[in-house]
Amino acid sequence: MGKTIAQKIFDSHRVDNPSGDINVIKLDAVFCHEITTPIAINDLKSRGKYRVFDKNKIKAVIDHVTPSKDSKTAEQAKIMREWARDLDLKDFFDVGQNGVCHALFPEKGYVRPGYTIIMGDSHTCTHGAFGAFAAGVGTTDLEVGILKGVCAFKSPETLKVELTGTRAKGVYAKDIILHVISQLGVNGATDHVIEFDGSVIADLSMEERMTLCNMAIEAGGTCGICPPDETTVDYLWPFIKDGYSSKDEALKDYSQWMSDSDAEYSKVLKLDISKLEPVTTFGFKPDQVKNVTDMKKAPVDQVYIGSCTNGRIEDLRAAAAVLKGRKLNSSVRGILAPATPKVYREAVKEGIIDIFMDAGFCVTNPTCGACLGMSNGVLAEGEVCASTTNRNFNGRMGKGGMVHLMSPASAAAAGIAGYITDPRAYLD
Repeated sequence: MGKTIAQKIFDSHRVDNPSGDINVIKLDAVFCHEITTPIAINDLKSRGKYRVFDKNKIKAVIDHVTPSKDSKTAEQAKIMREWARDLDLKDFFDVGQNGVCHALFPEKGYVRPGYTIIMGDSHTCTHGAFGAFAAGVGTTDLEVGILKGVCAFKSPETLKVELTGTRAKGVYAKDIILHVISQLGVNGATDHVIEFDGSVIADLSMEERMTLCNMAIEAGGTCGICPPDETTVDYLWPFIKDGYSSKDEALKDYSQWMSDSDAEYSKVLKLDISKLEPVTTFGFKPDQVKNVTDMKKAPVDQVYIGSCTNGRIEDLRAAAAVLKGRKLNSSVRGILAPATPKVYREAVKEGIIDIFMDAGFCVTNPTCGACLGMSNGVLAEGEVCASTTNRNFNGRMGKGGMVHLMSPASAAAAGIAGYITDPRAYLD
């Protein structure tokens, strides 16, 4: 019987099978940020275990509240800085060099097909876009990972989502993943890896694949995974070119991390997206999804474009295509947070920042702050945000606030109109 990508990765990384379907796997990388890691650092320090398993495999960043907004967040950042300095961690990104973790680390080339990665962050599943197994974990597992370079997981069951058809104009990766979640439900992939496949996936860029995998957790998935292919190799080539004589050789190597044709899945969901329209969430769960045209001009107070889901350069380009030559509605405020310094620089070079500012947006440094209601765009009670983030839980961006998740183009269109509307009306 054939194996899935996840099964192949587990088989190659398993160091112990202590009981039943529990596997201890070795880790290729442990990612860290200042919200969850300081707790682990302090606990390890109190136990006399102030060290890391491999300083070259620890990647750390301050990204959730940056710069610090108060004494508490400043202390969290301080703990990270001292840890990185004391243990000589070479890949630590402080204010000025930092970016949103799930955008920054792939951009730096830290994710490869076949890798195993953990982080104390639920959207670590983003990195499965490269054909890796990447999962968010709790503090105890994070501590063990930092100290020993291993983590325990149940044997992975895989749910396959096969996407076919041709994308319509104005439909983006965010629309696709929201549609998938609406079909699976918020618990539909619990304790499963979601493997995305099909002709649609083959046509997606790496940035779009990261958007899909980023929201696998919103359907309960442990990880989202895309099979590595030529697109994966092209993205990684600047980082791997010294290890392969050609891209073909790299692709041949990475092909080992593709599911076998006779692999078995716990479930297969087949979706033809040819008739898919731009969509948005309408309630307080990510599986509550409607076409934007069915929202009856629901008004918005704020537009937020950024996050680990949709803060990359392709996302900014999509929004800029809607905003160019237009202004935000007088009743709407707009916030743009490019996901990394590199994205920011590219957006400046391409004139995208000017488009946003001319439209009336506030442009900020890279940060996760608004997404989880900590800084940089928190909502007041009763306010509504058209957002490119990944969660619309009650109070997510501020107590009493409502978040509608949508693509960057749809968010930009809502900002112009003052209400949720079809972005295709603004696309030439």
